[in-house]
Amino acid sequence: MSTTYALELKDVRKNFGKTEIIRGVNLAVQAGERVAVIGPNGAGKSTLFNLISGRFGPTSGDILLNGQAIQHKTPYEINRMGLSRSFQITNIFPKLSVFENLRCAVLWSLGYKYTFFKFLSGLKDANERAEQLMDMIHLDKKRDVLAMNLTYAEQRALEIGVTIAGGSDVILLDEPTAGMSKSETSRFIHLIKEVTVGKTLLTVEHDMGVVFGLADKIAVVVYGEVIAFDTPEAVRANAKVQEAYLGSSVADSQAGGH
Repeated sequence: MSTTYALELKDVRKNFGKTEIIRGVNLAVQAGERVAVIGPNGAGKSTLFNLISGRFGPTSGDILLNGQAIQHKTPYEINRMGLSRSFQITNIFPKLSVFENLRCAVLWSLGYKYTFFKFLSGLKDANERAEQLMDMIHLDKKRDVLAMNLTYAEQRALEIGVTIAGGSDVILLDEPTAGMSKSETSRFIHLIKEVTVGKTLLTVEHDMGVVFGLADKIAVVVYGEVIAFDTPEAVRANAKVQEAYLGSSVADSQAGGH
């Protein structure tokens, strides 16, 4: 009997003109796994995320979400099938409050589709869900603060809330801790773990402390190919990975402290 994965890529390729960026990627992610995608700049990590989330269509190959092909679907269709993603650049409504951002994000999943703002105050289930999300991302004390007036880390937390608001089972986070201080990053790893319990997580991340602190498995992408996909310990010990990306100094530092 074949296994149905939360997310599966089968010989996925992507060309831009004559240039092959993604070169036959195969990846199978189990439901509930947290996977970090790492690799040097230009390796194809963001392109891979764009293919999975529907921003680009693959040149060839199959992308399956819970066993269903999504490679020819639009981003909003993929989202409604249970996949959400965040971006490197914070993607929230700056002139709406924390609460209003979250309430907008839950509407479709609750069946309201397009609802005029003047009616929103009467939507009890949407209001309750937004309050729950606010507690989950620890922004309940910033309920009525405009998103543009939050700190950078708080804006990123709000975006996580918006990303998970629709109840998607598969979450893609693109460099979620980029630009954060060490203490902010540490708190954010804890937050991501909290809000993705029971969900499948893929994250592109450059901070190796985040990678080793968060991931159940690591996919190493080099020149558009996955050269390793294994536990953090196995990847850390993989000579091929060290040569291609991590470097012995990073491997040594991880062995010493994380």
